[in-house]
Amino acid sequence: MDLVSLVERVGEAPTAALFGLITGIIFGVAAQRSRFCLRAATVEFARGRLEDKVAVWFLTFSTAVVWVQAAQLLGLMDSADARMMAVPGSWSGAIIGGLMFGAGMVLARGCSGRLLVLAATGNLRSVVSGLIFAVVAQMSLSGVLSPARDHLAALWITEGGRNVDLLATLGLPGYGGLLIGIAFAIVALVLSFRQKIGASRLIFASGVGFAVAVGWVLTYSLAQIAFEPVQIESATFTGPSANTLMFFLERDTILEFDIGLVPGVFIGAMLAAWLAGEMRFQAFDDAVTMRKAMIGAAMMGFGGMLAGGCAIGAGVTGGSIFVGTAWLALFCMWIGAMATDFLIDQKAEPVTV
Repeated sequence: MDLVSLVERVGEAPTAALFGLITGIIFGVAAQRSRFCLRAATVEFARGRLEDKVAVWFLTFSTAVVWVQAAQLLGLMDSADARMMAVPGSWSGAIIGGLMFGAGMVLARGCSGRLLVLAATGNLRSVVSGLIFAVVAQMSLSGVLSPARDHLAALWITEGGRNVDLLATLGLPGYGGLLIGIAFAIVALVLSFRQKIGASRLIFASGVGFAVAVGWVLTYSLAQIAFEPVQIESATFTGPSANTLMFFLERDTILEFDIGLVPGVFIGAMLAAWLAGEMRFQAFDDAVTMRKAMIGAAMMGFGGMLAGGCAIGAGVTGGSIFVGTAWLALFCMWIGAMATDFLIDQKAEPVTV
């Protein structure tokens, strides 16, 4: 069945949700098996180590760039039409939100995407933190925190009514993004070989980046044939977590890519953990850990919405199409995370990265 037939049979909105589900399942399986986590990579880096967690993050990021840029060269997508690129971006939001998100993911011991993956394996700490993250994200999107988010985002925005395409700004050729991705991939592979990371983990780490490309290509393909406007997007968890929460709370919400993405990640991660025998219930270690996790989740909810994306949405998905504010947000997430680890975790008992 081709895409046109599928849309005619089930409709545009259910097809978008199905594409979100497919993207999410691929992401969930790959993230669970590779143990991909930006928080773990930043903590490892902050402590002066370039080991497996940094290598896995760089491999995921680089393969996302390679897959997405290759898809664009082949005409399978056009980043100029992507939602993140087609609207104004916020430099101030990227800075403030990125720093907040980075600090929050260290306190919560996982970024929003990692918390969702862990929740699927029975981690009750991640379930609680994930719910707080989704609620605060919704409050920041259209609730009581939205005026504060709007004010901070408006302090410094991109010019021209669009975000900044870094490749075009730097005057690089069309294949420049692919070359940058390959360069990052070489660095990631060198680190991986030095750490003797197994082939299976490397493949799954690459799979996380592949999932990002799948989301871009599927939504772009749907947008080309849909009668109603379709957002061209891929994996991110700030907005989708808020939208998924409201989908189950309100009766008049509609299906879209976001609504399929979050359940897809949960299903994929749960299946991967079950097949690997890694399903187990885990709770908070103590009251201090619980308080830090709850505060961190709230910071990620507001920070991610302000920054225009989470560690995945801005850090990998936005980065893969060279959105200017996404790269700035990612840089600030690294800074916020490393500073928080130095000021809080390294002053206390060592924690498991």
